[in-house]
Amino acid sequence: MQSLIDKIRQGRFFDFPGGVHPPGRKTLSNQDVIGKCTLPEHLYLTVKQHIGAPGQLQVKVGDEVLKGQPLTRSTNPFALPVHAPTSGKVTAIAPHVSAHPSGLAELSVEITPDGRDKWIELTPIPDYQQLPKTRIIEAICDAGIAGMGGAGFPTHIKVSPKKDVEFLVINGAECEPYITADDRLMREHAWQIRQGIDVLCHLLNPGHVLIAIEDNKPEAIQAMQVACQEKPDYIICPIPTKYPAGGEKQLIQVLTGREVPHGRLPIDVGIIMQNVGTCFAVADVIFTGKPLIQRVVTLTGEAMTKPCNVWALLGTPISHLLKHAGYEKAQQGVQRLIMGGPMMGFSLASEQIPVVKSTNCILAPTQQEMTLPEEEQACIRCSACADACPVNLLPQQMYWHSKAKELDKAQDYNLFDCIECGACAYVCPSQIPLVHYYRVAKAQIRQQEEEKQKADKARDRFEARKQRLEEEKAERELKHQQAAEARREAMHKQGDDPKSKVAAALARARKQQTSDETTAAPETADKVAAAIARAKARKAAVQQGDSAPSDTADTAAEDKQAKVAAAVARAKARKAATQQGDSAPSDTADTAAEDKQAKVAAAVARAKARKAAVQQGDSAPSDTADTAAEDKQAKVAAAVARAKARKAATQQGDSAPIDTADTAAEDKQAKEATASKSKTTKQVKPKDKVSTQVTTADTRVKPAPADDREEQKRQRVAAAIAKAKQQKAQKDRQQASSTADMPAEKVAQPLVEVDEQKKQRVAAAIAKAKARKAKLDMQSSADNQQDKTDE
Repeated sequence: MQSLIDKIRQGRFFDFPGGVHPPGRKTLSNQDVIGKCTLPEHLYLTVKQHIGAPGQLQVKVGDEVLKGQPLTRSTNPFALPVHAPTSGKVTAIAPHVSAHPSGLAELSVEITPDGRDKWIELTPIPDYQQLPKTRIIEAICDAGIAGMGGAGFPTHIKVSPKKDVEFLVINGAECEPYITADDRLMREHAWQIRQGIDVLCHLLNPGHVLIAIEDNKPEAIQAMQVACQEKPDYIICPIPTKYPAGGEKQLIQVLTGREVPHGRLPIDVGIIMQNVGTCFAVADVIFTGKPLIQRVVTLTGEAMTKPCNVWALLGTPISHLLKHAGYEKAQQGVQRLIMGGPMMGFSLASEQIPVVKSTNCILAPTQQEMTLPEEEQACIRCSACADACPVNLLPQQMYWHSKAKELDKAQDYNLFDCIECGACAYVCPSQIPLVHYYRVAKAQIRQQEEEKQKADKARDRFEARKQRLEEEKAERELKHQQAAEARREAMHKQGDDPKSKVAAALARARKQQTSDETTAAPETADKVAAAIARAKARKAAVQQGDSAPSDTADTAAEDKQAKVAAAVARAKARKAATQQGDSAPSDTADTAAEDKQAKVAAAVARAKARKAAVQQGDSAPSDTADTAAEDKQAKVAAAVARAKARKAATQQGDSAPIDTADTAAEDKQAKEATASKSKTTKQVKPKDKVSTQVTTADTRVKPAPADDREEQKRQRVAAAIAKAKQQKAQKDRQQASSTADMPAEKVAQPLVEVDEQKKQRVAAAIAKAKARKAKLDMQSSADNQQDKTDE
């Protein structure tokens, strides 16, 4: 270490690779002292003027502010406040064009000065050595001090390292052509700069302090030697003039011979660097209490009639500074304004761009002084850019990959080690703006990294939420299990075991199922036997009807007896089923069967009486009463046949329709026969009219004898009854076959319903028959009365 210090004191410095020697042109602006600029009409304070996060606004539109009043406050370690450069009124808080190569608008606070330039109450800290270091660092942060050399890194972060500092390097090289702001500051304010160095040494406690100044600034070197003569540990280092010797890594290499590794910081090699402008600002806040509200700005270029250095308030529009320096646009032809130097600066998109904390120069060159960039041509692979690169990079390869948007490959060539000094573009014979491509590629990579960070954070939030939901679900399930266990234990203590209850319920279900099957078996057998009995009865009735069609009343009686027997069997089956159920009424089926049997017996008796009357009336066809009785019997027989046909049609439904036309024809024929007999009876007159009636009858067709007509009538009635019985038998056989295949549970209910319907139809038929009988009796009485009247 001592040998290194001896070398430095002897002026034996190291060198860095590459570099260029452009014309300095510093004499344009360093001849006069730093001037003061008048207040502009409006000040535009960009909220974010440093590397890091913006502060939080503390003012609103319409507020009156004082000089030095904070407009924002720090809410983040990398956030710095912005202060009002003068007193006035906040007239707007809106986006305004910013000091950036893109010229994009950023949130800004517009202040209209009131001309009073009234300060807030200042709180200097002259006894800073007696206070904790954190108090000094906090004061530097609250003053909004950032790196004044151009990077804009927050100073309070730099002066609170976690490692030991061997060298504190004060950068006064100012290697960029045209810029003389630091030169004039060291000449005029060397003492205050040394005070700032004292404060930094108190905070960092470095082993040695190296103040580096390029050897083309002899007045600045002399002024700093005088200011630091009482501090033997402060070494003034006049370094060779070479661009970019003022770069952080290059200056460290020149002074100490140490190289900062890739991706590392100077503190990793025991070094911290501060700009002379930053030292001045630190002294200002500690010893006067003033925050950072102004800085020295170089106004230079042959297009200005009065190039100089001025104290410019932050937020001052560039147009106001150009006016102060006597800018003549006509000398340029095409307006061209550059913020910074010709090597690392950028063209301004508007004259309304405000001064920020990192603004050190406004350059307005003429066309003869600095020619416009020529059209970009193809790379000739001359390697001049690689020879000029002070970081030993390969600018040609980085250019190809950056232009092709191959960002990964560009990063493989250490793109972010590029300090954007512009030396490669300065020596390129093809006029390729290499630094432009590097800046664009860096911006795209940063954007991708930000999106990736957002995606990672979103993924982390999603996974955390998913884990939280799973934990909550597991906790709920555990609670449910514990509650179920508690219930089971409580029931077990009380003797109510859920398992025993389930077993008892299953046993009851099995028992009920067995009982239902046992009960259903005899019911099904009884019903099937009843169906078979009905089928046999119908078959016997049909056979008897074919062989003895004349015995109509006997056949009907036997058919009814069979039906009665079947109904009694069904009633017994229903009664048994009703007795087994809880809600079935008692003795209903027996009562209905007995009632029906009585009605059937009465009908059979009436039929036998009519048959005997018909047999007695064969020998006396002329008797009017006998004729009426036969007529009535025929109508009754026809009505019974129609009733049976309707009943069969109802039971068969759509599958066995009744021969309606035949039934209607037979009905009509029976009525005509009855009407013919009635007419013949009415035409019998007294003896004095016999000849007239005979004469009239001789002209007509001679009717058949009464015995023949009665025989034909009985045959038709018997045929109709046989047909109806046959259809009904067919329907019952189909129903019996379908019923036999069905379970007892499904058969019982339909049979009960069919019996009920059958009862209703029988009652209706009996009522209709009684009505017809009454009508025929009335008609017969009327005919007899008429006959007696005629006689």
